[in-house]
Amino acid sequence: MKKIIVINNPQKWVIEIPGVEVISPKAYLEEAVYARMKNVRVFNLCYDYAYQTRGYYVSLLAEARGQKVIPSVKNILDLKAQGIVKSVSDDLDLLIQKSFKHIRSEEFILSVYFGHNVSPQYDKLARELHKLFQVPFLRARFALNGKKWEIQSVKTIPFKEIPEHHLELVNGFARSYFNLKRYDKAKIGKYKYDLAILVNPDEKAPPSNKKAILNFVEAAEKLGCYVEIISKDDYNRIGEFDALFIRETTSVNHHTYRMSRRAQSEGLAVIDSPESILKCANKVYLAELLTLNRIPTPKTIIIHRDNVKGVEHKLGFPCVIKIPDSSFSQGVVKVGSSDEMRVKVKEMMKSSDLLIAQEFLPTNYDWRVGVLNSQVLFVCKYYMAKDHWQIYNWESKKKGDVTGNFDIFEIKDVPPYIIETALKATRLIGNGLYGVDVKDVNGKAYIIEVNDNPNIDAGVEDTLLHDKLYTMVMEHLLSLVSH
Repeated sequence: MKKIIVINNPQKWVIEIPGVEVISPKAYLEEAVYARMKNVRVFNLCYDYAYQTRGYYVSLLAEARGQKVIPSVKNILDLKAQGIVKSVSDDLDLLIQKSFKHIRSEEFILSVYFGHNVSPQYDKLARELHKLFQVPFLRARFALNGKKWEIQSVKTIPFKEIPEHHLELVNGFARSYFNLKRYDKAKIGKYKYDLAILVNPDEKAPPSNKKAILNFVEAAEKLGCYVEIISKDDYNRIGEFDALFIRETTSVNHHTYRMSRRAQSEGLAVIDSPESILKCANKVYLAELLTLNRIPTPKTIIIHRDNVKGVEHKLGFPCVIKIPDSSFSQGVVKVGSSDEMRVKVKEMMKSSDLLIAQEFLPTNYDWRVGVLNSQVLFVCKYYMAKDHWQIYNWESKKKGDVTGNFDIFEIKDVPPYIIETALKATRLIGNGLYGVDVKDVNGKAYIIEVNDNPNIDAGVEDTLLHDKLYTMVMEHLLSLVSH
């Protein structure tokens, strides 16, 4: 892949890197030869990325031309979004506190050059900031807020403002950066697509077991994909792929959402999409959506500090209290009295201003309807864990008693109202991959929740379809790849 550096004054760029062309933004924007280039990566080192400046247009037109560009327009906009900066500060909190624990002043400016700092003690933090923003030259300002360090702003550094005594080190960082082999990653063999599968090998309850992941890989390879298993540390590599398949439990305030959003902004096909994560991950949103569309759910109340006293009269006891972004039965409790509710709500509201309260519908099992692109993929019954009211019992001391058993059904053998209700719910979300939890009470289906990242484990959900299940998912994902 050809590499081009775009910088305001090319004559001042003194670092010679074989195979890298250095040009001005005027040349890049106006000369037809650069507009026609394919298989090129553009490194935008312009002084200013402000909206409608030449630096901004270099990244914008590079994307329009189908060229790989660093930073992307999305990266540039993220620098100006205070919400993103705050999220970064939260994500890197432990590293930030550790890095600055010896600093006695109340402010610190960290310069990041190609993912490095001139002081090795800040190199790890510099790398993490570069991964998140992917801008070659960054200046992050940190302030001590009480006893805690926080990022106040992240801005670009014009090349002309780099201190002269930093230049020798910056030149070394640049040579390493522009020689990175990952930018020239060739597709192995005659693969049509590059697919990334996001997993967390340390996750306690991943949505797919190791055998299922291998099955997804095999299915994708048979469909012409080069497949790479990635982790959250590969955020800055998302643009190298054509599609992203997330097999890690998703959440909005989490790297899974940010990686999904980045993939979408880079034009990748992605499951789960950011919209699906937003709609499914928050039970407050989901409760409102299902209620407004008259889809049956257990009687549900969104509770806050001012209305918690009346909940018991509307739902009775026992009832169920949920943190909005709970998953795999975690962050979900059953309460049997006013006193117990008061204690649990106070505890749970430390992490969320709003909670979900639902009437308790006791059943021996939950239906799980797997849906892909508005078509039923599988249907299971998940039975409650031994001596427990949920399908997961995380407090069980016996590993075998953490989850209950399961049965899987041919679609024709499932009550039609279970499937119809599940499909009505997923049509409100999108055309992705979903798992709908349904309770059957006296011949009526009640939606418990819609999961954007449903379990697909080898030996469970694939019991009937076997390899075909993995192929169907991969075929749908690849059908979303832009050509």
